[in-house]
Amino acid sequence: MKRLCFFVVATALTVASASVPAADKAAGESMYADACAQCHGPSRKGMASFPSLTGRSVDYITSRLETYRAGERVGSNSALMIPNAADLSDDDIANLAAYIADEAE
Repeated sequence: MKRLCFFVVATALTVASASVPAADKAAGESMYADACAQCHGPSRKGMASFPSLTGRSVDYITSRLETYRAGERVGSNSALMIPNAADLSDDDIANLAAYIADEAE
């Protein structure tokens, strides 16, 4: 029985990880340049009241963008971020997060 449970769990994890597409950093870079750099700066260091994104992890960026996409407020700039994130797909978020986190390190 233990072997069967292990096999089922291992198979499920393999299928789940195989169905998650790899993030496209080049697509994320293009999206960042088109939509994010105007406020967060071309080097992701922030501008005026817009926060720096340097040093942020993929998980942090993903979580924040998903929160904004859901219309939830999480800070003083939420009113600006919510409409910008509203139409982002899961792939868009993954691509942006991969680019921002990669460039932030």
